[in-house]
Amino acid sequence: MNYEFLQIEIKNKVALVTINRPPVNPLNSQVFQELANSMTLLEANKDIHVIILTGSGEKAFVAGADLHEMIDLNVAGMLEMNKASRSAFSLIEQLSKPVIAAINGVALGGGLELALCCDLRICSEKARFAFPEIGLGIIPGGGGTQRIQKIVGQGVAKELLYFGEMIGAERALALHLVNKVVPAEELLQAAKDWAEKLAAKPTIAMRTLKSVVNTGANVDLESGLSMEAAGFAVTFQTDDRKEGMNAFVEKRKPVYKGT
Repeated sequence: MNYEFLQIEIKNKVALVTINRPPVNPLNSQVFQELANSMTLLEANKDIHVIILTGSGEKAFVAGADLHEMIDLNVAGMLEMNKASRSAFSLIEQLSKPVIAAINGVALGGGLELALCCDLRICSEKARFAFPEIGLGIIPGGGGTQRIQKIVGQGVAKELLYFGEMIGAERALALHLVNKVVPAEELLQAAKDWAEKLAAKPTIAMRTLKSVVNTGANVDLESGLSMEAAGFAVTFQTDDRKEGMNAFVEKRKPVYKGT
């Protein structure tokens, strides 16, 4: 997979995808297309169990959308770009494999929206977060208004969206916007450690778990419980379930085969 703005490294069943548009990795139409294409290919690759998303350099994970592309767009052009961003972000969110955002610097606007599509978020202590769109006379268009409130609650979401002000890594952790904060020099290794732990889990159970949790967030409790029961039945029929239970009883490490 060769891309102009993405770098992809595959090792130990983990794909590290780096957005590379220095110095601050802004998102444009081509980045959205490359993200969608690469994620489709990584999803289809059975040898890859987990994906890490990060940005190049030390300044930014992604410092929002590329205003140089946006500024001269008419409404039709802007809607087309928005369609591309929404498609790429939804694809990432709906992958059957866990996706970890390794947030190395600022995550602004579309960059924060991209991070919110990931299952888990680890950030550098230098990371900063904001939805600055209100200061530009617009609102987030890549799902930010909807995903943020499901994570931090509506009141805090409105604060972040209405004021558009930057918050630091520690407040992001307190709000559960990120799962973990680490020193900058330890970020990628921390993300890889998590990814390799997840990559060793039984794949059918993992993708079923992700599907049930993600889908259950948007339905009523009874519907969610029914989906959980159906997912439990699917995983109970697998060879990996037998291996996991036998390994537990025999006090050994399980060897999962994804069947």
